[in-house]
Amino acid sequence: MSPLLVRLGLPALLPVALFALITWQVVADGPLLRGDERISRALVRPDRDAELLADLGNVEVAVPVLAVALAYVVWRGRAAGADRWWWPAVAGAVLMVLVPALVVPLKEFTDRPGTPAVPPATGYYPSGHTVTAVVAYGTAALFLLPLLRSVAGRRVLVGGCAALVLGVSFGLVRRGYHWPLDVVAGWCLGAVLLVGLRAAAGGSSAGRGGGRPK
Repeated sequence: MSPLLVRLGLPALLPVALFALITWQVVADGPLLRGDERISRALVRPDRDAELLADLGNVEVAVPVLAVALAYVVWRGRAAGADRWWWPAVAGAVLMVLVPALVVPLKEFTDRPGTPAVPPATGYYPSGHTVTAVVAYGTAALFLLPLLRSVAGRRVLVGGCAALVLGVSFGLVRRGYHWPLDVVAGWCLGAVLLVGLRAAAGGSSAGRGGGRPK
């Protein structure tokens, strides 16, 4: 078996299985949805703070943050003479294109209604804002990590990325934009994309933050 498939398959197994389970429950109107609705009713309190947190998952916010991070990584790689200094920019762009390419058909297929806090409509599963946040902030962190020398700096970066994703997730549920399971499915889908990025970057010198000098 290809080493790439091994690196991709094992870490992605859990999020893929969880995503499949949740999707099955959504399509079949299974018992998990009853608990999902109860949790939503307990958490929904639409306010300005929740809306601001949810907005961190907007393309207009997350993508510019990713672009700035990748521009810095590319600049560092090119300055260091990395063979594939352009790799982070290409990988980031491909992943962000994959987000709507995957999310939109899934929304149409599941056709899940929204919460009572939003106008009547369908197509809320999975949460595209959650996937956007996971992929954008996660990709930025994956490429920035090798450039940080201190353990403290790496912890701050990972913690900041996790805080942004959790903030978006909480804001989406608190504001009533999404059911909790929509958000969990977004985590799973985003995690699979990041695992794929990590697997591909494992064989790339640029993905490790450096590369052989020319």
